[in-house]
Amino acid sequence: MHPVIDTTKAHSARVYDYYLGGKDHYAIDRETGDKAMQSWRAVRTAVRENRAFLGRAVRYLVKDAGIRQFLDIGTGLPSADNVHEVAQAIAPEARVVYVDNDPIVLAHARALLTSTSQGRTAYIDADLRDPEKLLASRTVRQTLDLRRPVGLMLVAILHFLVDADDPARVVAALLSALPSGSYLVASHVTPEHDPAGVGGLVRTYRASGIPAQVRSADEFTALAFTGLELIDPGVVLVSDWRSRARKRPPPEEVNWYGGIGRKP
Repeated sequence: MHPVIDTTKAHSARVYDYYLGGKDHYAIDRETGDKAMQSWRAVRTAVRENRAFLGRAVRYLVKDAGIRQFLDIGTGLPSADNVHEVAQAIAPEARVVYVDNDPIVLAHARALLTSTSQGRTAYIDADLRDPEKLLASRTVRQTLDLRRPVGLMLVAILHFLVDADDPARVVAALLSALPSGSYLVASHVTPEHDPAGVGGLVRTYRASGIPAQVRSADEFTALAFTGLELIDPGVVLVSDWRSRARKRPPPEEVNWYGGIGRKP
Protein backbone atom coordinates (compact mmCIF):
# COMPACT_ATOMS: atom_id res chain seq x y z
CA MET A 1 0.00 0.00 0.00
CA HIS A 2 1.47 3.32 -1.08
CA PRO A 3 1.21 6.29 1.27
CA VAL A 4 -1.28 8.96 0.24
CA ILE A 5 0.45 12.27 -0.44
CA ASP A 6 -1.69 15.40 -0.22
CA THR A 7 -0.34 17.66 -2.99
CA THR A 8 -2.78 20.48 -2.11
CA LYS A 9 -1.26 21.21 1.31
CA ALA A 10 2.29 22.35 1.98
CA HIS A 11 4.50 20.22 4.22
CA SER A 12 7.59 21.33 6.12
CA ALA A 13 9.74 18.43 4.87
CA ARG A 14 8.95 19.24 1.24
CA VAL A 15 9.48 22.99 1.67
CA TYR A 16 12.83 22.23 3.34
CA ASP A 17 13.72 19.99 0.39
CA TYR A 18 12.87 22.87 -1.95
CA TYR A 19 15.18 25.20 -0.01
CA LEU A 20 17.99 22.64 -0.21
CA GLY A 21 17.61 22.41 -3.97
CA GLY A 22 16.00 18.97 -3.97
CA LYS A 23 13.35 17.72 -6.36
CA ASP A 24 10.76 16.06 -4.12
CA HIS A 25 8.22 18.84 -3.67
CA TYR A 26 5.04 20.13 -5.26
CA ALA A 27 3.70 23.46 -6.50
CA ILE A 28 2.12 24.26 -3.12
CA ASP A 29 5.47 23.70 -1.38
CA ARG A 30 7.29 25.95 -3.84
CA GLU A 31 4.61 28.63 -3.46
CA THR A 32 4.94 28.51 0.32
CA GLY A 33 8.72 28.55 0.11
CA ASP A 34 8.80 31.45 -2.34
CA LYS A 35 6.37 33.50 -0.25
CA ALA A 36 8.40 32.84 2.90
CA MET A 37 11.57 33.91 1.08
CA GLN A 38 9.95 37.26 0.31
CA SER A 39 10.15 37.93 4.05
CA TRP A 40 13.35 36.06 4.95
CA ARG A 41 15.44 36.29 1.81
CA ALA A 42 18.39 34.37 3.26
CA VAL A 43 16.40 31.30 4.31
CA ARG A 44 18.23 29.10 1.79
CA THR A 45 21.54 30.13 3.36
CA ALA A 46 20.14 29.31 6.79
CA VAL A 47 18.92 25.88 5.71
CA ARG A 48 22.31 25.00 4.23
CA GLU A 49 24.06 26.15 7.40
CA ASN A 50 21.74 23.99 9.48
CA ARG A 51 22.44 20.98 7.27
CA ALA A 52 26.19 21.54 7.66
CA PHE A 53 25.74 21.75 11.45
CA LEU A 54 24.00 18.37 11.36
CA GLY A 55 27.01 16.81 9.67
CA ARG A 56 29.50 18.33 12.11
CA ALA A 57 27.37 17.25 15.07
CA VAL A 58 27.18 13.63 13.89
CA ARG A 59 30.92 13.54 13.26
CA TYR A 60 31.53 14.89 16.76
CA LEU A 61 29.28 12.24 18.33
CA VAL A 62 30.93 9.40 16.43
CA LYS A 63 34.58 10.49 16.60
CA ASP A 64 34.76 12.28 19.94
CA ALA A 65 31.88 10.88 21.97
CA GLY A 66 31.96 7.28 20.73
CA ILE A 67 28.27 7.17 19.83
CA ARG A 68 27.33 4.29 17.54
CA GLN A 69 23.54 4.54 17.42
CA PHE A 70 21.21 7.38 16.51
CA LEU A 71 17.51 8.19 16.73
CA ASP A 72 16.84 10.92 14.13
CA ILE A 73 13.37 12.42 14.57
CA GLY A 74 12.03 14.78 11.94
CA THR A 75 14.32 13.25 9.37
CA GLY A 76 12.94 15.02 6.36
CA LEU A 77 13.55 13.89 2.82
CA PRO A 78 16.75 12.08 1.92
CA SER A 79 19.47 14.55 1.01
CA ALA A 80 23.24 14.56 0.80
CA ASP A 81 25.09 13.46 3.94
CA ASN A 82 22.24 11.81 5.82
CA VAL A 83 23.00 10.80 9.41
CA HIS A 84 23.86 7.18 8.60
CA GLU A 85 26.14 8.21 5.73
CA VAL A 86 28.12 10.59 7.93
CA ALA A 87 28.23 8.18 10.88
CA GLN A 88 29.03 5.01 8.92
CA ALA A 89 31.81 6.73 6.98
CA ILE A 90 33.62 6.87 10.33
CA ALA A 91 32.13 3.84 12.09
CA PRO A 92 30.62 1.34 9.62
CA GLU A 93 28.85 -0.47 12.47
CA ALA A 94 26.73 2.59 13.36
CA ARG A 95 22.95 2.11 13.54
CA VAL A 96 20.31 4.71 12.79
CA VAL A 97 16.54 4.84 13.12
CA TYR A 98 14.90 7.61 11.12
CA VAL A 99 11.51 8.97 12.15
CA ASP A 100 9.10 11.21 10.25
CA ASN A 101 5.36 11.46 9.69
CA ASP A 102 5.15 12.74 6.11
CA PRO A 103 3.98 10.21 3.50
CA ILE A 104 6.47 11.52 0.93
CA VAL A 105 9.36 10.84 3.32
CA LEU A 106 8.02 7.31 3.78
CA ALA A 107 7.82 6.92 0.01
CA HIS A 108 11.48 7.88 -0.31
CA ALA A 109 12.71 6.05 2.79
CA ARG A 110 14.56 3.49 0.68
CA ALA A 111 17.27 6.10 0.16
CA LEU A 112 17.67 6.28 3.95
CA LEU A 113 18.11 2.54 4.28
CA THR A 114 21.31 2.04 2.28
CA SER A 115 23.32 0.89 5.26
CA THR A 116 26.76 -0.63 5.39
CA SER A 117 26.75 -4.40 5.90
CA GLN A 118 28.19 -3.92 9.41
CA GLY A 119 25.62 -1.31 10.48
CA ARG A 120 21.90 -0.93 10.13
CA THR A 121 19.34 1.71 9.25
CA ALA A 122 15.57 1.66 9.72
CA TYR A 123 12.67 4.03 9.22
CA ILE A 124 9.40 4.42 11.12
CA ASP A 125 6.38 6.58 10.40
CA ALA A 126 5.64 8.24 13.74
CA ASP A 127 4.79 11.60 15.27
CA LEU A 128 7.21 13.42 17.57
CA ARG A 129 4.20 14.62 19.60
CA ASP A 130 3.59 11.04 20.74
CA PRO A 131 7.03 10.09 22.08
CA GLU A 132 5.79 7.11 24.09
CA LYS A 133 4.34 5.43 21.00
CA LEU A 134 7.48 6.25 19.03
CA LEU A 135 9.76 4.73 21.66
CA ALA A 136 7.58 1.61 21.92
CA SER A 137 8.06 0.87 18.22
CA ARG A 138 9.35 -2.65 17.58
CA THR A 139 11.66 -1.24 14.89
CA VAL A 140 13.27 1.14 17.38
CA ARG A 141 13.74 -1.64 19.93
CA GLN A 142 15.13 -4.08 17.37
CA THR A 143 17.54 -1.61 15.78
CA LEU A 144 18.82 0.28 18.81
CA ASP A 145 19.98 -0.95 22.20
CA LEU A 146 18.45 1.61 24.55
CA ARG A 147 20.65 0.35 27.37
CA ARG A 148 23.62 1.94 25.58
CA PRO A 149 24.12 5.65 24.78
CA VAL A 150 22.12 7.04 21.87
CA GLY A 151 22.51 10.19 19.81
CA LEU A 152 19.04 11.77 19.76
CA MET A 153 18.66 14.12 16.79
CA LEU A 154 16.01 16.85 17.01
CA VAL A 155 17.40 19.02 14.24
CA ALA A 156 15.10 21.65 12.71
CA ILE A 157 12.01 20.03 14.22
CA LEU A 158 11.28 21.68 17.59
CA HIS A 159 10.16 24.93 15.95
CA PHE A 160 7.25 22.95 14.47
CA LEU A 161 6.01 22.20 17.99
CA VAL A 162 3.95 25.06 19.36
CA ASP A 163 3.52 25.62 23.08
CA ALA A 164 0.17 23.81 22.99
CA ASP A 165 2.08 20.64 22.02
CA ASP A 166 3.99 20.86 25.34
CA PRO A 167 7.38 20.41 23.65
CA ALA A 168 9.24 20.33 26.98
CA ARG A 169 7.28 17.21 27.93
CA VAL A 170 8.08 15.64 24.56
CA VAL A 171 11.82 16.25 24.94
CA ALA A 172 11.80 15.03 28.55
CA ALA A 173 9.96 11.83 27.59
CA LEU A 174 12.48 11.04 24.88
CA LEU A 175 15.50 11.73 27.07
CA SER A 176 14.09 9.75 29.99
CA ALA A 177 14.12 6.62 27.81
CA LEU A 178 17.83 6.99 27.03
CA PRO A 179 20.69 6.00 29.34
CA SER A 180 23.36 8.17 30.89
CA GLY A 181 25.98 9.15 28.33
CA SER A 182 23.40 9.75 25.59
CA TYR A 183 23.45 13.02 23.66
CA LEU A 184 20.85 15.39 22.25
CA VAL A 185 21.59 17.34 19.09
CA ALA A 186 19.02 20.07 18.47
CA SER A 187 18.61 23.17 16.33
CA HIS A 188 15.89 25.81 16.24
CA VAL A 189 14.99 28.91 14.22
CA THR A 190 15.11 32.20 16.17
CA PRO A 191 13.58 35.63 15.55
CA GLU A 192 16.39 37.40 17.40
CA HIS A 193 18.52 38.59 14.48
CA ASP A 194 15.79 39.42 11.93
CA PRO A 195 12.41 39.68 13.68
CA ALA A 196 10.54 41.01 10.66
CA GLY A 197 11.93 38.49 8.17
CA VAL A 198 11.54 35.44 10.38
CA GLY A 199 8.15 36.65 11.56
CA GLY A 200 6.98 36.81 7.96
CA LEU A 201 8.15 33.24 7.38
CA VAL A 202 6.24 32.02 10.44
CA ARG A 203 3.05 33.74 9.27
CA THR A 204 3.44 32.22 5.80
CA TYR A 205 3.92 28.73 7.23
CA ARG A 206 0.92 29.05 9.53
CA ALA A 207 -1.25 30.35 6.70
CA SER A 208 -0.24 27.26 4.71
CA GLY A 209 -1.25 24.95 7.53
CA ILE A 210 2.24 24.31 8.88
CA PRO A 211 2.46 24.93 12.65
CA ALA A 212 5.50 26.98 13.59
CA GLN A 213 6.86 28.78 16.63
CA VAL A 214 10.27 30.42 16.76
CA ARG A 215 12.08 30.93 20.05
CA SER A 216 14.94 32.92 21.52
CA ALA A 217 18.28 31.34 22.41
CA ASP A 218 17.27 31.24 26.09
CA GLU A 219 13.88 29.70 25.31
CA PHE A 220 15.44 27.08 23.03
CA THR A 221 18.16 26.26 25.58
CA ALA A 222 15.59 25.78 28.34
CA LEU A 223 13.39 23.66 26.09
CA ALA A 224 16.07 21.34 24.73
CA PHE A 225 18.94 21.24 27.17
CA THR A 226 17.55 21.53 30.70
CA GLY A 227 19.32 18.93 32.84
CA LEU A 228 21.97 18.20 30.20
CA GLU A 229 25.66 19.09 30.11
CA LEU A 230 26.18 21.44 27.17
CA ILE A 231 29.11 20.59 24.94
CA ASP A 232 31.44 23.48 24.11
CA PRO A 233 30.72 26.01 22.59
CA GLY A 234 27.19 25.69 23.97
CA VAL A 235 24.13 27.02 22.16
CA VAL A 236 25.34 29.19 19.28
CA LEU A 237 24.35 29.98 15.72
CA VAL A 238 24.56 26.76 13.70
CA SER A 239 27.09 28.42 11.41
CA ASP A 240 29.40 28.93 14.40
CA TRP A 241 29.16 25.48 16.03
CA ARG A 242 32.71 24.12 15.61
CA SER A 243 32.89 25.46 12.08
CA ARG A 244 36.25 25.79 10.38
CA ALA A 245 34.88 28.07 7.68
CA ARG A 246 36.86 31.29 7.46
CA LYS A 247 33.91 33.23 6.09
CA ARG A 248 30.51 32.74 7.67
CA PRO A 249 27.17 34.39 6.92
CA PRO A 250 26.08 37.17 9.28
CA PRO A 251 23.64 36.30 12.10
CA GLU A 252 20.69 37.95 10.35
CA GLU A 253 21.08 35.48 7.48
CA VAL A 254 21.32 32.42 9.74
CA ASN A 255 18.72 32.99 12.49
CA TRP A 256 19.18 29.42 13.66
CA TYR A 257 20.67 28.14 16.92
CA GLY A 258 22.13 24.73 17.54
CA GLY A 259 23.81 22.80 20.30
CA ILE A 260 24.63 19.42 21.79
CA GLY A 261 23.90 18.29 25.33
CA ARG A 262 25.04 15.17 27.17
CA LYS A 263 22.79 13.31 29.60
CA PRO A 264 24.67 12.88 32.90
